[in-house]
Amino acid sequence: MGEEIRVAVSGIGNCFSSLLQGIYYYKNVDSNAEPVPGLMHNVFGPYKISDIKFVAAFDIDKRKVGKDLSEAIFEKPNCTKVFCKKIPKQKVIVQKGPVLDGVAKHMADWPADRAFLVDEKQKPVDVVAELKKSGAEILVNYMPVGSEEATKYYAQAALDVGCGFINCMPVFIASNPDWAKKFELKGLPVLGDDMKSQLGATIIHRVLAKLASDRGIKINGTYQLNVGGNTDFLNMKEQARLKSKKISKTESVQSNLPVPLPWEQIHVGPSDYVPWLYDQKICFLRIEGSQFGDVPMNLELRLSVEDSPNSAGVVIDAIRACKIGLDRKISGPLTSISAYLMKHPPIQYPDDIARQMLEEFIQGKRER
Repeated sequence: MGEEIRVAVSGIGNCFSSLLQGIYYYKNVDSNAEPVPGLMHNVFGPYKISDIKFVAAFDIDKRKVGKDLSEAIFEKPNCTKVFCKKIPKQKVIVQKGPVLDGVAKHMADWPADRAFLVDEKQKPVDVVAELKKSGAEILVNYMPVGSEEATKYYAQAALDVGCGFINCMPVFIASNPDWAKKFELKGLPVLGDDMKSQLGATIIHRVLAKLASDRGIKINGTYQLNVGGNTDFLNMKEQARLKSKKISKTESVQSNLPVPLPWEQIHVGPSDYVPWLYDQKICFLRIEGSQFGDVPMNLELRLSVEDSPNSAGVVIDAIRACKIGLDRKISGPLTSISAYLMKHPPIQYPDDIARQMLEEFIQGKRER
């Protein structure tokens, strides 16, 4: 089997909490002999889930900074479900990264258990130096939506150190030709941007829109309204932070249509913050179209999921794919992996084709 995968992470929020819990929940899964609930790949190439080891961590919340990763993932404002309580000490202390634009200003108006708490007296560490010291070979970026400066900071840190980079957030790195070229010139793989959920609102919207279009339905209008109660939804109440998120989610759906809809006929994006939902995310989806004889048809769907565990299996596969990219000395965007796992990849493909490309990459039949 594969060797240890040394991973650093920026942003110790709900998504990372689910990811670390999942690594221990599935620690004994060591073959693809039988399907395992919740996993897309038990073993990905030569790598088991238990091969993933976290070696460095960065956050800005004073309740997490200075704590071992095993403790920090359960600190406020994290609110995702705890499905694996026995997390051993990681011997990795969360260090303070630079705040930059990682905290929306309006969070100061919310109770402390729902928002980020920053101790201005705590000085940020030298992230590049700490990454070098840790021996990290991959950096996973979990910055909050709208954190463009912070995401670019960590992308540059990965380049400076020589780490592969996985951008889980909707700031365009892998899909930006300038950033993609930087990773290519450094001989490093990059995956992104904006992770899909395992079975989430956007991928269901994509599939239904493509199904309707393939069956001859003319789509006249569609919307996807998402509400939730975690810090991500609170962060997104500041509309200025939503630009890239809306672009990412909208293009993901539009790419599956033969002719993109006019802007006023498609709305995809976060709708509101409902505190009592905590990490539950509810999607309301509607497609209006015309079928045979221009007879109208309407489709409505309601999806309810626990938001953060829904993404963890996707990132587990992204980490192992990035490691294979490093092993094979692939430089620049991993287009096949990104197309299947990310909402805004460098190149959009229908999901069935993207999955086939991913499997070919694992088998070594596709370079990237």
